[in-house]
Amino acid sequence: MLDVRRLRLLRELAHRQTIAAVAEALTYTPSAVSQQLSALEREAGVPLLDRTGRSVTLTPAALRLVDHTETILAVLEQATAELASTRTELTGTLRIGAFPTAVHTILSPALVTLSRDHPLLELLVTELDPAAAPAALRAETLDIALLQEYDYVPLAPEPGLDTEPLFEETIHLATLEPGSLAAQSDSPWIAGTPGTLCHEMTVRACLAAGFSPRIRHHADDFGTVLALVAAGQGVALVPDLGALAVPAGVRLTALTARRRTHLAYRSGTAGHPVVTAARTALHAAATPGTSDTTGS
Repeated sequence: MLDVRRLRLLRELAHRQTIAAVAEALTYTPSAVSQQLSALEREAGVPLLDRTGRSVTLTPAALRLVDHTETILAVLEQATAELASTRTELTGTLRIGAFPTAVHTILSPALVTLSRDHPLLELLVTELDPAAAPAALRAETLDIALLQEYDYVPLAPEPGLDTEPLFEETIHLATLEPGSLAAQSDSPWIAGTPGTLCHEMTVRACLAAGFSPRIRHHADDFGTVLALVAAGQGVALVPDLGALAVPAGVRLTALTARRRTHLAYRSGTAGHPVVTAARTALHAAATPGTSDTTGS
């Protein structure tokens, strides 16, 4: 019989690529991860890892086993959710991950609702870039998270996770002087930290307009981004939620590009009462007319 905990380690290795990264994410030592994977190979009776020096790659048999593991883990999550649904009151911990602008505008009213309706539920919030959320969900350090995609940076399918749309936003060009995106080829740009979706969106949107942006400043807080625009330090792309307080002199030009936010959670957990409560509260907070904040 294959050990589920060891299968999970193999799944994490498929996503994180290195034993060291798996160990860090799941709070193991690298040697413990290696020992557990070796034990899994003995259970499976076939080689699962190709070892070359300090690097490892998954064999074709291991990749097929990872596919089965995603199904197994989803069934176990669903079983846990069904057991939890028999309780009369919501208790335990709900771990939510969200990007900064959503924490201020969408998550805050949702937390008020959850605290009022489920006072025994412990709420834990982690602010993080959406690009880091899938790994945190799979590692079970989050239960539900907000993911983003842009028209130029679509959301890739994430094995082991389910998603649902939450809200959409318009993307704006923030400048001091009116002008189109294509007219900013010689302008200095302000973009997010390399590796973030906001940075990638800026690069791809500019490339689609026919030029590569000359990025002068990197900032992940849109308040900082708009302050830099107001100081004449460059132009930037800002979504609706990042443009709630626009400094004097900054002009926003709506583009056709959109940013879309989705809820994500581990496959099989959609019906868990805690996750269901979070989904309901977040949708209410993001829906015009049900709270003081809208998502567009």
